Amino acid sequence: MSLPIEGSLNYLSILVLIVISLIVTFSMTGINQLFGTKASGSTAKKYETYESGVKPVGDAHQQFSVRYYLIGIVFLIFDVEVVFMYPWTLVYHTYLKHGPLILLEMGLFFVLLLGGYLYLRLRGALSWD
Repeated sequence: MSLPIEGSLNYLSILVLIVISLIVTFSMTGINQLFGTKASGSTAKKYETYESGVKPVGDAHQQFSVRYYLIGIVFLIFDVEVVFMYPWTLVYHTYLKHGPLILLEMGLFFVLLLGGYLYLRLRGALSWD
């Protein structure tokens, strides 16, 4: 049987963390208000398209090729697939002791990835021309 005070100690530590974070946040904001530099006013340069010092050339509304988005989506798909491989490497030795099923599963996973890559390659989805 646990004492009721043990549960409230967990909430007390959260309350202390919230109070400390509020103190730090408001103190940093106050220091910034006291010692920070203020904006001197509105100028024409403030409302330019680019503030990097490079003069804008042309219209900001230009169309991108659909291939640009397709490459981004394909990269995202294959990147997520690599994320699925990481946990597999962590449990590889543990499950290999029980049988070779883990190798067959990852082999099927690689075959599916290779099939997807070859399909995209043959369809010309990865070429910029």
